[in-house]
Amino acid sequence: MRKITIIGAGQAGLQLGIGLLGHGYDVTVVTNRTGQQIREGRVMSSQCMFGTSLAHERNLGLDLWDEVCPPVEGISFTVPDGQGGKAFSWASRLDAAARSVDQRVKMPAWLEEFERRGGKTVLREADVEDLEYYARESDLVIVAAGKGEIAGLFERDAERSVFDAPQRALALTYVTGMTPRDDFSTVSFNMIPGIGEYFTFPALTTTGPCDIMVFEGVPGGPLDSWKGITSPEEHLAHSVDLVRTHLPWEAERLGDVRLTDPNGILAGRFPPTVRKPVGKLPSGALVLGLADVVVLNDPITGQGSNNASKCAASYLASILEHGDRPYDRAFLRETFERYWDYAQYVATWTNALLGAPPEHVLKLLGTAAASPRIARRFTNGFDDPRDYFHWFMDPVSAENYLATVVA
Repeated sequence: MRKITIIGAGQAGLQLGIGLLGHGYDVTVVTNRTGQQIREGRVMSSQCMFGTSLAHERNLGLDLWDEVCPPVEGISFTVPDGQGGKAFSWASRLDAAARSVDQRVKMPAWLEEFERRGGKTVLREADVEDLEYYARESDLVIVAAGKGEIAGLFERDAERSVFDAPQRALALTYVTGMTPRDDFSTVSFNMIPGIGEYFTFPALTTTGPCDIMVFEGVPGGPLDSWKGITSPEEHLAHSVDLVRTHLPWEAERLGDVRLTDPNGILAGRFPPTVRKPVGKLPSGALVLGLADVVVLNDPITGQGSNNASKCAASYLASILEHGDRPYDRAFLRETFERYWDYAQYVATWTNALLGAPPEHVLKLLGTAAASPRIARRFTNGFDDPRDYFHWFMDPVSAENYLATVVA
């Protein structure tokens, strides 16, 4: 029986670990927090997961919240006109509903499920010395989390990393009491050119159904204004003030909002980064990076947990196909490159949306207000962003597509 150790008990690490258990592997997950500590801690992400990612969970029997988590049935998209109104606005349904389960709910349950299926957990803040031990004791070590020395094992890939500084000031606010949309539930996305983005969607948290408010502020702009906010109450009040100032139609939904819990807030920033996937320990042993450790995208496109799920599914397939052969450098690199065949499109699309929207993008999104065909295609691209490269990502393809739609 081949032995695999995974550092990190998040979306990717636990999904991969549980998948490997189902095929007879001896799997250990190393985590720095118990399930109870995760459950009682601060929110970690906004995690809106689309159909393909949810299918990966369903295939492993990990879809534990379908009956209680409110669905996200579509995407709505609005661009303000700069005068308190809307330049254009539309909504379209997803082919398969998305869902957002707070990781404080999901990861403790998955940890229990991992152990129930025969996995072993180690409670420890792993360092490089620990990785050396696990490399000696295991056939393969996969790093799905890590700070300090561990993070330094994976060199930034300068050719694949577009940015070397954060492109957005980020903030999350988990709330109850938000007024639902009239027609169907959506990721209500608002793009404010030159200022940033605001979107909100229903979710399930530790206290039950909720909505998540997500702010993406251009550095130095009016949405980059979280410094000095020290209490949950201040964080909520500032969230509401920002929406009232910039998006009055969204503010109409906030009349009775309250925090889900004091830990339902988060603010920070980070540079989107692609790292080289193979880390070399002082002994010469090799470890493989997984998900955000090697491809970290800005949350503007909501792809973080989706990428983690798809990376775990891709790595699982590579490991199973590899059989009993050695986990050498060639295998580790090929395993990542197989995932990069998909992830490169997500990274390119996400990075493009961090810049000023080009004329052809605004034209496409504006035309979608009168064209259900365009709106539906854009909406369902969130599940598989590779489709955008056929019609959305460059002016020529956009004009050709618009011509076919008009015809």
